[in-house]
Amino acid sequence: MTNNNEIKVKSLQKALEILNLFTDKPVLGVTEISEYFGLYKSTVHNILSTLKAMEYLEQDEETGKYRLGIQIFNLSKAMADTYSITKIAMPYMQELSNITGQRCYLAVPYRWEVLYLEAMYPAESVELMRSILGERAQMYCTGLGKAMLAHMSEREIREYIEEHDLTAFTENSITDKSVLMEELVRTRQRGYAIDDMEHEFGVKCMAMPIFDRTRSVYAAISISGLAPNFTEIQMSEWAILLKKYVNKIESRL
Repeated sequence: MTNNNEIKVKSLQKALEILNLFTDKPVLGVTEISEYFGLYKSTVHNILSTLKAMEYLEQDEETGKYRLGIQIFNLSKAMADTYSITKIAMPYMQELSNITGQRCYLAVPYRWEVLYLEAMYPAESVELMRSILGERAQMYCTGLGKAMLAHMSEREIREYIEEHDLTAFTENSITDKSVLMEELVRTRQRGYAIDDMEHEFGVKCMAMPIFDRTRSVYAAISISGLAPNFTEIQMSEWAILLKKYVNKIESRL
């Protein structure tokens, strides 16, 4: 949440607000941005031209519209490098992905959301790999999110549930707050969270939290794939494997 009391440079604030708009819509034109913020087109054009000159934006020669540029990727990479857990976890994630034949994700909690840091794919599916760095998702409907949320303090869990509307992404999404609370209790008892096609239909995942040396939730790791692969027997086997790799990651934090 932005603290407006601490903002000293309003022009910089506006430029960053425009840049942030590209996280919701990847391609935008001057008119769209002008209408969204209620700004003069000349003002928007000057901001976009500056961001383009600094390579934070690129402009399509045919349409004249803008999209995120290479400097955003460089910033994202730099952000990932600041999280030592990414470098620690990647080799283990690749092993886990190869053994299970499923995708493996790493994420941290960020402002009551799941912030993805890395994704690894089975060796035979390397051509499907794509960067997921910086993508965000809701906690209540993802395995990673529920794994982290379930192990936060009672105050934090209560605050989350009180302040968030539980919108349905699929017919399996939990939209009842009391049901979510029960699911978080089951998650703690079971040792891992389950996303039963709650965020994306046809996709299931199981996730475990990663704790730092103070036993606070630091991140979470998941196994994700097509729902038919996630039988109870298979998930029981994968839970043992997942815990093994979580322990390895935690020992190096």
